[in-house]
Amino acid sequence: MVVDKIENLEQYASLNPLFAKAIEYLKATDLNAQELGKVKLQGDNLVVNFSQTKPKTKEEAKLETHNSFIDIQIPLSGVEVMGYTPRAALPESEYDAGNDISFYEGLAESYIPVKPGMFAIFFPQDAHAPGVSPDGVKKVIVKVLV
Repeated sequence: MVVDKIENLEQYASLNPLFAKAIEYLKATDLNAQELGKVKLQGDNLVVNFSQTKPKTKEEAKLETHNSFIDIQIPLSGVEVMGYTPRAALPESEYDAGNDISFYEGLAESYIPVKPGMFAIFFPQDAHAPGVSPDGVKKVIVKVLV
């Protein structure tokens, strides 16, 4: 997992061959002005999803992992608290291949506030419980094929 300021995002471009294209799009786009929905930058291999979360407590935010995709998550409208637990610390869980997701019971080991102007990157080894917010947040989720 990586949490950093958005102005440092380019420093992570070498972590995945598709990161450079994602970063180029994020820098060239007024993210706050975008309508909710998906933008395919490279077919299903690189997708930018503009979404609005509903208010959620830590108890309501389920830990999740992905096998095939990395998430770059960027809150736009408010602070989003994101739970984190190393996947290796969790029991096996049923995998939904169609949606590339596994869910886990219980709370995360730690919670990190991610503010507008920041981002979080979750790799397949990172279980995350996103969306913890009293009001919900508009956010960007970039799905990057591993």
